[in-house]
Amino acid sequence: MNRITLALTALILMAGPAYCADGAKIFQLQCKTCHQAKSSLAGPGLAGVAGRQIASLGDFTYSAGLKGKKGSWTDANLDAFLSGPARFAPGTRMLMGVTAPADRAAVVDYLKTLK
Repeated sequence: MNRITLALTALILMAGPAYCADGAKIFQLQCKTCHQAKSSLAGPGLAGVAGRQIASLGDFTYSAGLKGKKGSWTDANLDAFLSGPARFAPGTRMLMGVTAPADRAAVVDYLKTLK
């Protein structure tokens, strides 16, 4: 029984970095064009986004939809935004979301690594 528990624990611990790596790959393919560490005309900088107040960077002009959102970029808010940007913040300029729940979770995990 201990071997099974140990094996399962090892698998879970090894899955974390792989999951994050998938998030990095998805980010490179879908997000990097508009989002960099620092803000640009195309999108706000995402370094430190996890836990940050929504629409709080002074170097980016946010849509009214995002400016009207309260709270911070929690895992749940990041997931909701990525699942449907226009649903989360009507009027947002972000057009594409991340459809698959597992992919969204991987991207959220990756965003937490950006400092």
